[in-house]
Amino acid sequence: MAAKAPAFWARRSHPAALALLPLSLLFRTVAGLRRRLYRAGALSGVRLPVPVIVVGNIAVGGSGKTPVVEWLVRQLVAAGRRPGIVSRGYGSTQGDGVALVPADGDPLRYGDEPVLLARLRGCPVAIGRDRPAAAQALLQAHPECDVVIADDGMQHYRLARDLEIAVVDERVLGNRWPLPAGPLREPLSRLAAVELVIAHGGLSPRLRAALQTTPVFSMHLEGGSFRSLADPARRLPAAALAGHRVHAVAGIGRPQRFFDQLASMGLEVVPHPFPDHHRFAAADLAFGAGAPIVMTSKDAVKCAAFAPDDCWEFPVRAQIGAGAAELILEKLNDGSPTA
Repeated sequence: MAAKAPAFWARRSHPAALALLPLSLLFRTVAGLRRRLYRAGALSGVRLPVPVIVVGNIAVGGSGKTPVVEWLVRQLVAAGRRPGIVSRGYGSTQGDGVALVPADGDPLRYGDEPVLLARLRGCPVAIGRDRPAAAQALLQAHPECDVVIADDGMQHYRLARDLEIAVVDERVLGNRWPLPAGPLREPLSRLAAVELVIAHGGLSPRLRAALQTTPVFSMHLEGGSFRSLADPARRLPAAALAGHRVHAVAGIGRPQRFFDQLASMGLEVVPHPFPDHHRFAAADLAFGAGAPIVMTSKDAVKCAAFAPDDCWEFPVRAQIGAGAAELILEKLNDGSPTA
């Protein structure tokens, strides 16, 4: 996955996109054939002894999957479930192996998102390029887990799934062409086959038509305070920095979303975008004295060891439309309504 989306993914008329279109058509054909072979049983998937929920998307780029996974864990725990998470561990140094992620794990070893999830919920997390092997290692180490969440696993068909949740930010879909001419891993029509769509932002009439009868629930991210990286017990209410100039750091798929959110809270934002999964160093935060630094939770797990004193994390939680959790739990209960 590219650390930063190519500019030509935004327009079909761009010469680079047009030049790559033949490769995109080949990619779409191969990807579609692969999915059909798994569905027909010609390629065998691995079925776990517990239900599997996939949280993913159809495009390369930041759609907001990690906050949705954290939200899903909260809902499952509240319903009496004991979830575990499997992830690719993008950016980790684990190679082809499988590893369990400790809550105090090094994000450079395990990946920033897996460590963040392990810290947020105290939920068992395993990483590995081989998702079935990672899931099996998770269940062996934590036999109490009765449901597995596959983070960003929609296209990993070898891991059989019971329920698919697609997280969609329409702005990430770009020119709607497949890789490499555009950002799509699968066509828009794929969204009609998932159990539900979580929409991070509004959806156009064209996209809603592509969803057909798939239920859609809106999502937005909320944060109420800033947390000190030097002393995590220290918090500032969000209003405390209103009107103040801040250096905003974001190494995520869509950094502008973070900058806009801070600006909407009344902060005077000096933006510092970095590539997704950027490996930060102290020099990246050397902005000089005079203004605090604020960053996402995903970046904070990588910067805590060397961050300046006046450096703050802005934790957010996904707020998802009413009925989404009930629908997921009903499907996990074989169609029986939740109490």
